[in-house]
Amino acid sequence: MLTDSSADDATPSSRRTLSKGRMEAFSDGVFGFAATLLGVDLAIHPPGTALHQILEAWPSYLAYVISFLTIGTGWLAHVALTDRLTRTDPILMRLNLLVLMAVVLLPFPTRLVAHALHDSAAERVYVTGYGLTLLAIRLLGATLDGYAQYEHLYAKQVIDEDLAIDRRKRLPVIAAYLLVIVIGLALPVLAVALYFGIAVYGIVPFRYLTRLLFRHGDPRPSG
Repeated sequence: MLTDSSADDATPSSRRTLSKGRMEAFSDGVFGFAATLLGVDLAIHPPGTALHQILEAWPSYLAYVISFLTIGTGWLAHVALTDRLTRTDPILMRLNLLVLMAVVLLPFPTRLVAHALHDSAAERVYVTGYGLTLLAIRLLGATLDGYAQYEHLYAKQVIDEDLAIDRRKRLPVIAAYLLVIVIGLALPVLAVALYFGIAVYGIVPFRYLTRLLFRHGDPRPSG
């Protein structure tokens, strides 16, 4: 005779669920590794004086900042997502791998863009590839969140504010990436500048800042 627990295991509709701890640990390591690779790729190239070489490397600094902010935004969204998970399943784990694959890829097009802004023949191709990678990170992150929500893998509680903010920003950011990718086909340098603007928009917590400013600006006594 089957016990209650074994009967549940034998039910055809039962699903395999997994602890989220190992997924969180692995993901944090991958995000940190990808961010570290961005710094490793920074370099200056002769000829010229030391100051001249440093100033000439400005595309590397700009690409680094854009990519680091993008990885940072992705990590913040990932933390908000995993904090609300009660469990994972095999499909979620594989979707998470796709997110991490795109994140680890980002240092490669970042390096290409840093070099391409001094090479007009290659900049359109490299900037377009860069934009597609940025877009892929956003789309895969949205897919991960959408799947977790659809399969009820989140805790039944008030939505984490960071996750709610990310969801509100998601559609404008994706639309902006699509538009800037098209712009980059004609004006790659402008596209990189716009990617910087998108990265800042994604990372800055405008709602928190507004609340902080209004709180400190309130003349009423605290007592």
